[in-house]
Amino acid sequence: MKVERIVANIAAPDPARAAVFYKDVLGLDLLMDHGWILTYGSQADMTVQLSIASEGGSGTPVPDLSIEVDDVDTALARMKAAGFAIEYGPVDEPWGVRRFYVRDPFGKLVNILAHA
Repeated sequence: MKVERIVANIAAPDPARAAVFYKDVLGLDLLMDHGWILTYGSQADMTVQLSIASEGGSGTPVPDLSIEVDDVDTALARMKAAGFAIEYGPVDEPWGVRRFYVRDPFGKLVNILAHA
């Protein structure tokens, strides 16, 4: 048996509110829309990972999601322009990532990062 995909599910009373954060700012594609569930994604090849953590590193809380991007500073600028408050960073961490934390429209803590 081989794991084919891991999907993060976020409970939300109004899934349409996800569009600004995940589609407009982060650039994910809307892959499926049944009204009660919207699935955003990318057709890019990605590594399947599942992290189990006691903290988020550097004494931060464990984020609900981690999203790796190719340009953290552009993602940061887009988040700020869209009115999302940055909760941590941006910071260059000693383990080789540049990152910041932001909350999505549903209160989920999202770690936006890029490897150095």
